[in-house]
Amino acid sequence: MIRIVVVAALGIASYFFGPFGIGEEVNVDRERMIQNAVFGVLEQAHFDPLDLNDEISEEVYKEFLEAIDGRKRFFTKEDLIQLEPYKTQLDDQAQVGSLEFFDLATSLLEARIEAAEQIFTDLLNTPFTFEDNEFFEFDPDKKDYAANEEELVDLWRKSLKYDVMAKIEGRLEDQEDNDDKELKSFEQIEEESREAVKENYDDWYKNFKKVRRSDRFEAYLNSFSHLFDPHTDYYNPKEKQDFDINMGGKLEGIGARLRSEDDLTKVVSIVPGGPAWKGKQLEVDDAILKVAQKDEEPVDVFGMRIDDVVSMIRGDKGTIVILTIQKADGTILDIEIEREIVEIEETYARSAVMDLDGAVDNIGYIHLPKFYSSFEGPDGTSCAADIAKEIKKLKDQNVNGIILDLRNNGGGSLRDVVDMSGLFIEEGPIVQVKPRDRKAYVYKDEDDSVLYDGPLVVMINSFSASASEILAAALQDYNRAVIVGSQSFGKGTVQRFIDLDRAVRGNSEHKPLGQLKLTMQKFYRVNGGSTQRNGVTPDIELPDRFSYIEVGEREYPHSLEWSQIAGLDYSQEVYQVKDIKGLSNRSAARIKANDQFTLISEQAKLLKDNRDKTSYSLNFEEFDAYLEAKDAESEKFEGLYKQELESLLVSNLEVDLEAINFDESTKARNEDWIKGLKKDIYLEETLAIIGDMIKGPAYTNNVVKEKEE
Repeated sequence: MIRIVVVAALGIASYFFGPFGIGEEVNVDRERMIQNAVFGVLEQAHFDPLDLNDEISEEVYKEFLEAIDGRKRFFTKEDLIQLEPYKTQLDDQAQVGSLEFFDLATSLLEARIEAAEQIFTDLLNTPFTFEDNEFFEFDPDKKDYAANEEELVDLWRKSLKYDVMAKIEGRLEDQEDNDDKELKSFEQIEEESREAVKENYDDWYKNFKKVRRSDRFEAYLNSFSHLFDPHTDYYNPKEKQDFDINMGGKLEGIGARLRSEDDLTKVVSIVPGGPAWKGKQLEVDDAILKVAQKDEEPVDVFGMRIDDVVSMIRGDKGTIVILTIQKADGTILDIEIEREIVEIEETYARSAVMDLDGAVDNIGYIHLPKFYSSFEGPDGTSCAADIAKEIKKLKDQNVNGIILDLRNNGGGSLRDVVDMSGLFIEEGPIVQVKPRDRKAYVYKDEDDSVLYDGPLVVMINSFSASASEILAAALQDYNRAVIVGSQSFGKGTVQRFIDLDRAVRGNSEHKPLGQLKLTMQKFYRVNGGSTQRNGVTPDIELPDRFSYIEVGEREYPHSLEWSQIAGLDYSQEVYQVKDIKGLSNRSAARIKANDQFTLISEQAKLLKDNRDKTSYSLNFEEFDAYLEAKDAESEKFEGLYKQELESLLVSNLEVDLEAINFDESTKARNEDWIKGLKKDIYLEETLAIIGDMIKGPAYTNNVVKEKEE
């Protein structure tokens, strides 16, 4: 038996250094200040505030344990005996600024993590046998914490045994597929598989040890905030910066994507047009050994967390960073790079022109990955302005209709969604926004001009959220566009960032404190209904892989409820969608006759079955038989989404070709994008739908009549 010794030592000093995140200076006074500020803002400004009580305390207790040990592989019931007295006291501790429970829980966790390395090392040094009839349960909700150290080791044993067994299965399959290879015995393959799993766990453990007390403190704060709703989060200053970059699609830096590999920071890709790309010295797979600011001493970044390395490399436009790098051939050199504003192109709207052979031609297509916006300065980005540019380019090509693709668009700027909706309608209300305990106010399109007045389809799916849902709902309520796809995510709440520095007077030595992304409002459609939880129901539904699985806001345990307020007066005469029933019936007939959509429906059922199965046999023969059956079952789905559709023709706009052909990198990425569109069966059906719209109600009515006869 592997013996674990756990010592929980609590230090109540203002500053201390913990065993994890070595060198991290922890300021407990600052933590208490952040905690008090977060709770003060939650109580005063959250849309639906909670009374902190014993019941809430128990929920926080559960949430935090799930956050730091979600798979139940560290704590035992013996540990929980030490923690359970705090179960109903966390509300009281929060109100007096105490972190006693947090300190104890993290001390116990760190000791368990320290012991875990010896557990998996010892277990993986011994060959596994696979004849026993035992099972491993993946779903932590279906299993309990280990009663004691012996049970904990056994839980690790089963988990590692499963990992090794999966590796063996893959290696045996490779050996069968390659006749040229010298056949290895099962014992040899088992040993190689254990070594591979050990390497994986060694890497995992190195990264896990870099988790800081501050990371866990933020998880503790969010264990409270997520009970209010799943979108209220504490952001430290670095996370807020990342959020702004993600929203704006721009950053000030060198234009390189990095990853952590074996304690080294390596370059994954270079952003075309950025300063690193212009310099031509930094290359993919270069390892960054040191980082220096101009005229300062270099800092060795070996073993450093990737987010810390990134923070050192980023900086203001015009400043200089010096990287000491190691090339693949071992050459070490210093590279001096002047930081610039780097645009992340994948964030931005882009368009193409499409034809569907025999159905419709010259249709404009616009893909919007997110509702990005950068509010600072005259050079800020705006997705509404960019969509307007794409529409103008498509109008110059005299397109017969436009498809706006909002699939997987998680939302973003509320201002931009209002402006964007106004591109398709005359002036009028777009969305109602209701603060806590006050009447809703209305966001309106104030401009009576219409940029595009033709047939319009908006594509959504289960991961279209927030701003995507506002736009889809508004155009649906106005009967301006046909909404096609699957039920959207269901996020009908509005968040604002609250700077905690403003919530706390003085104490500049502890600042910055970070920000709280706070749910302060709910938004409602112009017809009065909320999209919260329910999402937007498409006019024409298409089958997808998640048809039988709850996804989105509905699966969050603490999401706000659906509600309704009074509707508004709204109308538009730009373009009225006619005969939705006829369009829907014609689409349904095509889907029923389409083998690919039939396969997607079958795949959705299989995905549901696979998700429901969480326990796996650790007997190799049984496991092997199960996988063979699953492989046979999945074989029919292998071609899905992979074949280009012969009838679907996609081309770039001529006006975009100069930028696309700027260099080999932009050219290659555009080719990948076009190829992906040509394989998109949902796009094929959406083109058929917009073709039906253009042909008009008489066409769809005739089809419906023929079907009824």
